[in-house]
Amino acid sequence: MKKLLLLCLTAGFIFLANSNSQAQTYENAIGVRLGSYNGLNYKTFLNSNKALDLNLSFRNNDDLQRFLLTGLYEVHNPIEGAPGLLWYYGGGGSIGSYKRRNFDGDLWLSADGVLGLDYKIEGAPLNLAIDWRPRFELTPNTNFRTGDVGLAIRLTF
Repeated sequence: MKKLLLLCLTAGFIFLANSNSQAQTYENAIGVRLGSYNGLNYKTFLNSNKALDLNLSFRNNDDLQRFLLTGLYEVHNPIEGAPGLLWYYGGGGSIGSYKRRNFDGDLWLSADGVLGLDYKIEGAPLNLAIDWRPRFELTPNTNFRTGDVGLAIRLTF
């Protein structure tokens, strides 16, 4: 696990060193993100290549009730020869609550990373993104999770 964390940190520093400005093709987008944490998704660009990505996810079944708000700061970069396609990286955090059957529940806090691809379909108000979000859970238990891969489908405006 330490090797994976070191690899992620090294890749992040390399990405930071190579980031370029790129004019995005939309300013705001709203939709859903489907993955380990399904929910509502909103992305807004702060400038030509920096964005905030907000997710509100919830789950309610027989054994688990969960509410989670995630905020990520992302840096977007172009991919040569692929109009409308950007790769991005960033970080942020999550806060929420969860309750398991026969357990009162607890507060959820984590530090999150993100690495992904963002595609704006030319001529349509549609944006697709796929990303990987490793997270270091701080409460209620300390854990490093790497299995969250998701697909965002958003309307742009």
